[in-house]
Amino acid sequence: MRVGREAAIECPIGLFPRQEAEIGRLTTYINQARTAAQKAPYAQDLIEAVNALLDCVAYDQENLNCRLCRGFSELRHKTATLIIKAGSLNR
Repeated sequence: MRVGREAAIECPIGLFPRQEAEIGRLTTYINQARTAAQKAPYAQDLIEAVNALLDCVAYDQENLNCRLCRGFSELRHKTATLIIKAGSLNR
């Protein structure tokens, strides 16, 4: 593990860093939106970005980086799904 620097997932095919930039952007928009209904469209886009990671054809159960990517992606998917459900309650 690196000391003094931000830890990063080292994706064997480079997919994670490409998707992470988009996921970070969408997360910022979600956090800035005031209501769940305003957050919902960004959450839908977040699900699409995360699905690209969850559908990775190079996933290797033996690779810690792959397992971390999958775990974070599953959590982000669940969070985005809850945001969309909350947004639909206010309609």
